[in-house]
Amino acid sequence: MTLSRRPWPVRLPWPVPRPCFGVALDLGSARTRVWVAGRGLVLDVPTVTFPGAGAAYPIQRGTIVDTPGTARMLSRLLAHRLPRFGRPLVVITAPVLDGVAFRAQARTAVQVLRPRGVLTVPGARAVALGAGADLSRPLLVVDVGAQLTEVVLLADGAVVDARRTALGTGDLDTVAPAEIGEAVAAMVSAMERQDRTTLTADALRRGALLAGGGALRPEIVHRLTGRLHTPLVPVAAPHTAAVRGAATLLRAARTHPSAGGPVPLRTPLRRLPR
Repeated sequence: MTLSRRPWPVRLPWPVPRPCFGVALDLGSARTRVWVAGRGLVLDVPTVTFPGAGAAYPIQRGTIVDTPGTARMLSRLLAHRLPRFGRPLVVITAPVLDGVAFRAQARTAVQVLRPRGVLTVPGARAVALGAGADLSRPLLVVDVGAQLTEVVLLADGAVVDARRTALGTGDLDTVAPAEIGEAVAAMVSAMERQDRTTLTADALRRGALLAGGGALRPEIVHRLTGRLHTPLVPVAAPHTAAVRGAATLLRAARTHPSAGGPVPLRTPLRRLPR
């Protein structure tokens, strides 16, 4: 008599993650920073393009004012640095306020890189990720850039409140550091007044995370410390924190089993007060 062996059910393994080439971009008003998968930070250069005899600045005060110019800049900076037949997954940081327009224009500009997918992340969340901050607790992020300063309250990684002022380190030739300190203090005070929860107070007790080029300017740090009455925690290498955070999200997307299609890394944005 021949015995037949009953076949055991075949267990299919979890799909093996397929490495995906990726680029993280921080398109700042003054500097453009690029992180490439497997190579790290490859560019930290002025945000400038050359349409004719002179220089032009396609991003101003956190707004993309020249989308074709931004595309030309990205092509000039990256076309020779990316694999000829590769289609990168791109993660871009974006300002929290007016971010909808910025994201749309940035997505259009990066098409010059032939991306297989484009993801965006609020700059403040990228800063927190780049700093390795605990996002399970309320966190206040103060990002003092060259032409824009943002104050953002995060809770569970989501944007709860955000304020901005069109001042930054690039204005110090005509604006005193005290004016930037006063502007940040006014934004934080407005958050406290309009907050019907304890989130802002909890974040202030924890201390504010300070990023951007302003965190490297002692005169700005001194003014903020005196006006905010809360501990200031400067991020290590604060000027590159945002692109490092975008790279963190890029690594998560690249190693996901669904790497054949981009993983939507959307940060929930709660309704901001007017």
